[in-house]
Amino acid sequence: MKKGLLYIHGKGGTAREAEHYRPLFPDCDVTGLDYQSRTPWDARDEFRRFFDAFGAEHDHIILVANSIGAFFAMHAPGVGRIARAYLISPVVDMERLILDMLRWAGVTERALMEQGTIETAFGETLSWEYLAWVRGHPVSWTVPTSILYGGNDHLQSPDTIQAFASRVGADVTVMENGEHWFHTAEQMSFLDDWILRKRGIL
Repeated sequence: MKKGLLYIHGKGGTAREAEHYRPLFPDCDVTGLDYQSRTPWDARDEFRRFFDAFGAEHDHIILVANSIGAFFAMHAPGVGRIARAYLISPVVDMERLILDMLRWAGVTERALMEQGTIETAFGETLSWEYLAWVRGHPVSWTVPTSILYGGNDHLQSPDTIQAFASRVGADVTVMENGEHWFHTAEQMSFLDDWILRKRGIL
């Protein structure tokens, strides 16, 4: 059986981050998806092509995905090929996140609808088209999944993560002093141990 690990980075990340996971999955062909999409509807097409090609070369596929990369992956056709998923700080409720960002920006949903897009002081462009798409395309996810969540994650609340996990049957591990972006030496060590425990190696 030929095993493959598909890594999908979050915002600001790169496919090169996949190299970190090579020693954690020595039995897998590790590949990072260097995607260009910025919206879930574009990602559906881009990810489908990649999943189809990757699936044609591997009998068993493991997904490791970060943040919005996990959100995009959960909307992609072809995810049924994935046997196991490890989601790190996944965005699991984009509607809630957009509404939170509207609140942070002091903007109403009506204003977003009327203006179409709104630039925020914290660097995000909020889009009515994006919000409407998300509402019309709820996440449907059946892949056996483990979630790693940072206790100081400011993008998705603990209740949001737990509600999603309960709905899809995922297990959740919380690093109490972890952030949305796992990047410090302590956080990455915790992440590595989490994967090895879930793989039954530790």
